[in-house]
Amino acid sequence: MITVLAGGVGAARYLTGQLLVTPASEVTAVVNVADDVELHGLHVSPDIDTVIYTLSGVIDRDRGWGLADETWNALGELRALGLDAWFNLGDRDIGNHLFRTTLLREGLSFSEVTARLASARGLGCRVLPVSDQRIETRVTLASGCEIGFQDYFVRLAHDVPISGVRFAGVDDARPAPGVLDAIAAADVVVIAPSNPVVSIGPVLAVRGVAEALAARRERNVAVSPIVAGAARKGPADRMLRELGEESSVVGVARRYRDVVGTLVIDEADAALAGAVADVGVRAVVAPTIMSSPEVAAELARRVVAAVRS
Repeated sequence: MITVLAGGVGAARYLTGQLLVTPASEVTAVVNVADDVELHGLHVSPDIDTVIYTLSGVIDRDRGWGLADETWNALGELRALGLDAWFNLGDRDIGNHLFRTTLLREGLSFSEVTARLASARGLGCRVLPVSDQRIETRVTLASGCEIGFQDYFVRLAHDVPISGVRFAGVDDARPAPGVLDAIAAADVVVIAPSNPVVSIGPVLAVRGVAEALAARRERNVAVSPIVAGAARKGPADRMLRELGEESSVVGVARRYRDVVGTLVIDEADAALAGAVADVGVRAVVAPTIMSSPEVAAELARRVVAAVRS
């Protein structure tokens, strides 16, 4: 069994490749929920939805998020009525959020609702939220103001410097049913190429998750989301620098060294393999830029083989 700790777009692309080389029934995705947000009375879960939409083939591939062939009538109406609707929600996407919000209000747990959404899209793999409890990523700007993650990421287009990140509610959060079992029973646990601060950071902060990973460290592998000092997508590189960390594969290795024995780094960073090893993590060099599902599949083969060998 392969268990993948996942954030958004990069993780979804990696999982697409993993499912091309591993039977779906043997793959579990444990997904970040700390960037969830309530908008217009709806519970929106961007990372969960990006994973499910991508793996079911309905993602808008040009944007990398949301549904393909989307319309925007509801959002347009909200704006026409004078609401500051700064977060883009398409009409079909709103239906997805209505489904989730309705079932949550009827008393189903977040993991139960997520399982229903994955099943409705025909997924054969398991998709687990890391926790059923509410966790909220809060970002402190360099100005000293603290805001929600989506305000930083979407409303401000992550174009402002930050000085801190915290995960509100994480001290009271417990792993969702099946999460710790999926880690313990896996042949290989993969930390997908996701933002290490705000995608994987909240997953590792949930009580018991980092400890479960540390107990089997040598059978865990991470894929660096930083290539040649830069993030392929999103603000991970800038966040690391602004938090006083190194935006490099060495910085990623320092972040993960307590929970993984191996870090897969891109060919562009081959010269840093020794520096990664000096941190205490074995470096494996492979092409990590997932330009197609086939390339992602080859990466998944290399990632799993890095541990199994």
